[in-house]
Amino acid sequence: MSMEEIQQEIIEEFSMYEDWMDKYGYLIELGNDLEDLDAKDKNDQNIIKGCQSRVWLVAELKDGKIYFQGESDAVIVKGLVALLLRVVSGRTPKELLETELHFIDDLGLKQHLSPTRSNGLLAMVKQIRLYAVAYSKIAG
Repeated sequence: MSMEEIQQEIIEEFSMYEDWMDKYGYLIELGNDLEDLDAKDKNDQNIIKGCQSRVWLVAELKDGKIYFQGESDAVIVKGLVALLLRVVSGRTPKELLETELHFIDDLGLKQHLSPTRSNGLLAMVKQIRLYAVAYSKIAG
């Protein structure tokens, strides 16, 4: 599936829930399903700056695609990490740089998250794009 198709799928999934308490519950569920990072990857080098809670993001370039892993110590934020990784992991640097992550706005996440969580979400997106820029230079 393309990044666009996955974003549309996420929007449809969230549209099944009418109120935000249910949507938060779904985010928590997604976070609980996220695979834990290895303890060695939970270090200062992989921590996302700008998040109130601790968020770690690891990226690896394999066969021209970037694979991400991530985790957070906060349950809702861990769900946000799971959503982001579902869209961005396994993509080429070019795809990551050229595709807008509009599902964040379409779901109304920024408006329904606390300002610190919203800033953290934007910091995660920024870090993903920085990895894409760095790996695009390596991948050629």
